[in-house]
Amino acid sequence: MTRKLTPGKLVIATHNKGKLKEMQALLAPYGMECLSAGELGLPEPAETGTTFAENALIKAHAAAKAANLPALSDDSGLSVAALGGAPGVYTADWAEAAPFEGGPGRDWYMAMGKVEGKLAQLGPDTPRDAWFTSMLALAWPDGEAQTFEGRIDGTLTWPPRGTLGFGYDPVFVPAGETQTFAEIDPAQKNAMSHRAVAFAKLVAVQFAG
Repeated sequence: MTRKLTPGKLVIATHNKGKLKEMQALLAPYGMECLSAGELGLPEPAETGTTFAENALIKAHAAAKAANLPALSDDSGLSVAALGGAPGVYTADWAEAAPFEGGPGRDWYMAMGKVEGKLAQLGPDTPRDAWFTSMLALAWPDGEAQTFEGRIDGTLTWPPRGTLGFGYDPVFVPAGETQTFAEIDPAQKNAMSHRAVAFAKLVAVQFAG
């Protein structure tokens, strides 16, 4: 029998405020009181996996054990077809910048520019197909875990447009749309994003029926 969450406290294993806000909005209808790993002062574990699933499980297990509560993590990233699926699982690494206030810094404009620069090197006719992947991992303190994967396809644009998203959102136009994820209303994005697809699978298992 599939293990179910009960209404109450759930740790969102992230220090990313944008990601936390999206996940809180998606979980709000199900009676979950979401606390972030950042709010609880939990350390960020080293993401040593080579797949989204491995890294999501690393984060969920670490948070669940440290907080002694169920924990939900998301490992997500942008993959570009012409770059062989890069940056993929190393999406955040491409944004690594100089440290600030004693912690790691991430420059997403630099990261978007890095992707654009690599596409430009391949020539003006290079296809700009890309996709976002979200892998959710739900873990309990005793080590049990479940994973749920979501994906949304689209194309890349340049220069970046919009201020509503985070990460690579300003250069990603989802299939069938004309606006970037950073131009689309957050409620609309939450209803269609790669994270929403993964959440729909989680909800079907955890909260349906």
